[in-house]
Amino acid sequence: MELFIGNKNYSSWSLRAWYLMSKFELEFDEIQLVLDTPDFYSELKKHFTVQKVPALIDGDLQVWDSLAICEYINDAYLSQVAWPKYVTQRATARALSAEMHSGFMALRSEMPMNIRAKRKITLSDDAKKDIARIDNIFAKQQEIYPNQWMFGDFSIVDAMYAPIVLRLKTYQVTLSKAANSYCQHVLACPVLQSWITQALQETDIVDADEAGVDVKI
Repeated sequence: MELFIGNKNYSSWSLRAWYLMSKFELEFDEIQLVLDTPDFYSELKKHFTVQKVPALIDGDLQVWDSLAICEYINDAYLSQVAWPKYVTQRATARALSAEMHSGFMALRSEMPMNIRAKRKITLSDDAKKDIARIDNIFAKQQEIYPNQWMFGDFSIVDAMYAPIVLRLKTYQVTLSKAANSYCQHVLACPVLQSWITQALQETDIVDADEAGVDVKI
């Protein structure tokens, strides 16, 4: 398999697919491209109709979109273990993943993923509502599965929300104690730490994803 991704510092959608595949120790070749460059689009155009990342090639199959890739990997390689075990849990996990996939537009617009940075930002009321909803999700699941992944074991929904955890860290957002416990659990994951380490070594700047004011450490 070949997984095409963007900059690890900025590409939140790339992280979601990469995280799932790496967490379950699948073998794949990683092709990293620099976002918003001519080479980015020209390289993807050689292989895909849609020039976006992440994008997966597995034999003759092409899959784009992070959630679609996660679903395919779960079906083809993981014998369904990338969703929670019980049907009610799976339904909730899928609903939360879909909410992440199509929602939180204000937060995603105003707080782009930028792992290298530590920033302060003035948020809109809509972004604050997004954060409150995310806090509620994290806190509620921590009440059920304290100091664990959202549904106990790692699953697709955790991969979907991992970039949000990184955004909250970059922009120093204060969360409830329970929600923060989930974030700390995510940040302690060695697989995610590997991505973060590589992101910190990157030097490319994507101006569209630079938001807020630097905070001196």
